[in-house]
Amino acid sequence: MNFDLTPEQDQLRDAVRALGRRYGHSYFVEKAKSGGHTTELWDEAGRLGYLGVNVPTEYGGGGGGLTELAIVCEELAAAGCPLLLLVVSPAIAATVINRHGTEEQRKRFLPGFADGSLKVVFAITEPDAGSNFHRLGTVARRDGDDWLLSGRKCYISGVDEAQYVLVVARTEDAASGKLKPALFLVPTDAAGLTRSKLDMEIVSPENQFLLYLDDVRLPADALVGGSLDAGLPALFAGLNPERITVAAMGVGTGRFAIERATDYTATRRVWGGRSIGAHQGVAHPLAHAAVQVELARLMIHKAATLYDAGRDLEAGVCGNMAKYAAGEAAALAVDTAVQALGGAGMTTEYGVATLLGAVRAGRIAPVSREMILNFVAQHVLGQEKSY
Repeated sequence: MNFDLTPEQDQLRDAVRALGRRYGHSYFVEKAKSGGHTTELWDEAGRLGYLGVNVPTEYGGGGGGLTELAIVCEELAAAGCPLLLLVVSPAIAATVINRHGTEEQRKRFLPGFADGSLKVVFAITEPDAGSNFHRLGTVARRDGDDWLLSGRKCYISGVDEAQYVLVVARTEDAASGKLKPALFLVPTDAAGLTRSKLDMEIVSPENQFLLYLDDVRLPADALVGGSLDAGLPALFAGLNPERITVAAMGVGTGRFAIERATDYTATRRVWGGRSIGAHQGVAHPLAHAAVQVELARLMIHKAATLYDAGRDLEAGVCGNMAKYAAGEAAALAVDTAVQALGGAGMTTEYGVATLLGAVRAGRIAPVSREMILNFVAQHVLGQEKSY
């Protein structure tokens, strides 16, 4: 059992940390509040190779795994720049195409993931079905050699920044007549695809959208894997990377909040006495939050290691646990930091209250804490399915 990073992974962590701190949380907040995007940070991270660390070298990537991508997600978040698009584009979409796309799709898309010039967002959630792919209403049907997609999607991140949307739809299996999941690469400027921005109470430069697909016509090669049989494994291929990188982003955010709070409490003095951090009523909650963040961080490392070793079932269990632990730890860390800073904690200047919405969302999405508990109860504890 080895908890040490390799020298290359240590170098990656240091380099990404330096990049993130050069931009910092004030940059992130300014972009969010002005309606802008973190384009400069994304482009520089792409040029430096950080966005493609998990893309095979033959397609221009770093040849690493999910461990390396989790490092990138964590360190940018720890610098105050939690980039959700790292989850949906390099983690989900690039993994799906790398593992289940055709060779033509790999050659076409993976180099863009590797250098950051391509952004592909992910669309599974629907107003009625949520993310339950058994009940999705978005349907794909054949029309000659083409496909026609119709349906609705909600809470789709970053559509206004992306060139493609990876859409999960259902299509009829000619042999059985049953509907089965299929994934399609849909250009964001495709005829029949429209979007409506959702107003969210989250400080983030990455926007959320409703998507409407009205007989969006796609060529045959838009189907990921080129076969309907690729749909279900392709869908599941993105779930572990999604959970692990979301968890890494949460842990990084928790680290950022604790660092801000401890810097403040170590130097803030009242009534001419000791620092407020010398008082257990301030120090103990921060210490407790730090313990929870580190525990979540360990589970992320375990999950990513299992995933990179090809042990998908075990990685699925640990990935869910990591996502749960990180969501709880990040929310605790930010809330504790706000409380420790008092009134200063609610100001934009100190940069912790600006994270409240994001860490609260981390307990809901991409899978709720309750559904993870259902998963653990059923698959780890052997209990009857409760839903």
